[in-house]
Amino acid sequence: MSVFLVPDGLAGDRVDAVAARISGYSRSRIELLIEQGNVSLDGRPVSKGSQRVLGGELLELDDAAPVGVQVTPQLADGVTLIYQDADIVVVDKPVGVAAHPSLGWEGPSVVEHLAAAGVQVATSGAAERQGIVQRLDVGTSGLMVVAKSEVAYSVLKQAFRDRTVEKIYHALVQGHPDPFTGTIEAPIGRHPGAEWKMAIIEGGRHSVTHYDTLEAHRAATLLEINLETGRTHQIRVHMAAIGHPCVGDPLYGADPSLAERLGLIRQWLHAVELGFVHPTTGDVMRFTSEYPADLAHALELVRGGIARAK
Repeated sequence: MSVFLVPDGLAGDRVDAVAARISGYSRSRIELLIEQGNVSLDGRPVSKGSQRVLGGELLELDDAAPVGVQVTPQLADGVTLIYQDADIVVVDKPVGVAAHPSLGWEGPSVVEHLAAAGVQVATSGAAERQGIVQRLDVGTSGLMVVAKSEVAYSVLKQAFRDRTVEKIYHALVQGHPDPFTGTIEAPIGRHPGAEWKMAIIEGGRHSVTHYDTLEAHRAATLLEINLETGRTHQIRVHMAAIGHPCVGDPLYGADPSLAERLGLIRQWLHAVELGFVHPTTGDVMRFTSEYPADLAHALELVRGGIARAK
């Protein structure tokens, strides 16, 4: 059971939107919890997501209740386990694979791949997210760490909260950011008109993105990005906000014709490096990941000034 105090500033908003914003759960999951009678305001069950909050109420979510998401062990093509010990497993995740199962997603996931591969993970967290201490978008490839032991889950979750984990991404963005090195600090929350989209909104979660230019080309710029926080779609939202969306990301304003010429069917975004202190040994761990073939090919075309995929 999770209990939250509804901020007075959200008075008048829909309860499903409020619950999603302050809990971090997707709107779909909140809606299902409401349908199952597992959401209440000041002790009274919520029957409709359209109900309005007054502000100051206690919002209770029985988030331990089953929500209809099943974990079905299944191997996912392209998932690589690059390191594991008794406490952690580090995964190089390909595009098209989710971090964990979720409502509305019918494709493969890291959690289900690990189950099929016989890798036992920590039991902490919701049933479909056991062991997950960080997530990558389905359309983003690269490195993520999963906890195998309960102590590793606790320590790593705290490390991510304390922002002591180094998460470095490379992103190919349209145009040329000005300045070439900078920091974007803007709050991110769910887009008020699109459930699967995030946006910079007043009252959103504090979000900080640092970027530095690696290569500048005619049509696009290759950036190295260090995330100080880890919000959903953070890089994609922040880069779009300064007018330089990730190449291949039409959801956030990228030019679809450029993506087509480069042969991209997803955003050019890759988690290239992950560094953290091992949760039990105290050793400094650092892992790197090469660009997958689709991103490497698109980058070579941009480097050569070629605007047509081969």
